Amino acid sequence: MTTTVLTMGGGGFSMADDPAVATPLDDFLLSLVERPRGAGGLPRVCFVPTASGDAASYVEGFTTAFAGRAETSVLPLFYYDQIPGGDLRAHVLAQDVVYVGGGSTANLLALWRLHGLDEVLREAAAAGTVLAGISAGMNCWYDGSVTDSYGPLAALPDGLGLLPGSACPHYDGEAERRPTYLDLVGTGTLPDGHAADDGCALLWRDGELVEAVSEREGARAYRVRRAGDRAIEEQLEVRPLP
Repeated sequence: MTTTVLTMGGGGFSMADDPAVATPLDDFLLSLVERPRGAGGLPRVCFVPTASGDAASYVEGFTTAFAGRAETSVLPLFYYDQIPGGDLRAHVLAQDVVYVGGGSTANLLALWRLHGLDEVLREAAAAGTVLAGISAGMNCWYDGSVTDSYGPLAALPDGLGLLPGSACPHYDGEAERRPTYLDLVGTGTLPDGHAADDGCALLWRDGELVEAVSEREGARAYRVRRAGDRAIEEQLEVRPLP
């Protein structure tokens, strides 16, 4: 079974002007589901808002954005009694897509490990569930990342390692992201990796980068690698989404 992961530097419903309108990145994510298991042939999409502390407004935005396009559910870890069916593992394994929201990457990783969700997600990915996420939901799948979980942007070399190397979301959306990531890779604090602008996403299958796609004109993606005592950017080809 192919393992599929879509990592978004930014964009999708949580950055849309109108969350009720489908964005091209959200549509692309749904298109990755080959055999939907939801009612009426809709894909089952589970939103995981751990990084935002299960923020109600974030959950509402997700539910609004995917209404009528997916059989939606939410996996709350701050309100464990609200997990659908009361069985975390069974619910995750029944999903076509697990969509991870933004917020604190460090808090997300800590809670997932505490509840064993990290291992359940590995199991789900191996069984064909598409994994996806934005911002912290991008960071978590890699070996390491750039995060503001502790205040100023810093390295977090403690990801799940489903994808190789390091990651940096919001590459053009926050002024300090790019120089900080280049410095961290250039000094060897983080391993070589990939960066994505807001509106851009990287599609991975079995740990190999398949393509970069974008819902925003001019959004770019990069491979960033260490060369001597500095980092070099290699701009990737990006396919515009309709």
